[in-house]
Amino acid sequence: MSEIIEGTKPTRMELLNLKRREKLAEKGYKLLKEKRDALILEFLNIVKEVRTLRREAEKALEEAYKDLLIVQAELGVFNVKQIADIIPPTVEINFYSRNIMGVSVPNIEIPETTRTIMERGYGLLDTSSRLDDTAKKFEWAIKKLIMLAEIEGTVIALGEEVEKTKRRVNSLEYIMIPKLSATVRYISMRLEEMERENIPRLKKIKKILEEKKELREG
Repeated sequence: MSEIIEGTKPTRMELLNLKRREKLAEKGYKLLKEKRDALILEFLNIVKEVRTLRREAEKALEEAYKDLLIVQAELGVFNVKQIADIIPPTVEINFYSRNIMGVSVPNIEIPETTRTIMERGYGLLDTSSRLDDTAKKFEWAIKKLIMLAEIEGTVIALGEEVEKTKRRVNSLEYIMIPKLSATVRYISMRLEEMERENIPRLKKIKKILEEKKELREG
């Protein structure tokens, strides 16, 4: 049998109050359980997207680095580094947030990462078309990595919410509701016992009152 709530008085008012709390707890448990199940489903769906996007990002980086090695062999490592130093090293991104089932998740505004030759700051006369292709592959890989960062952030936020909701569901299912139910049963039993104990006393009082009435009338 579950423990009862400490300090509970076996009164009818307390019994009514606990029954209301028990109903609210059961309703809350049902809603939280539905939320937990929906969150887990959403979490698993996004995890699949993460795996796909991670493979795509890894493949994009692998192809870009392969081309980079070829370009370094053709133009020389030093020359490639000098050209790389000309290219602006940063990509501006804006962070926002969006809501998934009450959970705030990251929303990154994906910029256009592909640059023109002019934006990169070098000309084809000094380099080669292979270098330009390599730059495009790295720019594509950067876009994939930004997308991956957004979706991984979403997975982390949803995962934390799933764990928090699971703890609340378990607390209601295994602690709060059993305690409330046990306390309701305990108070009901005590009230029944008290009622049974009062019957002889009430009968005795009734008999005394009847005898007094008879004396007055006699």
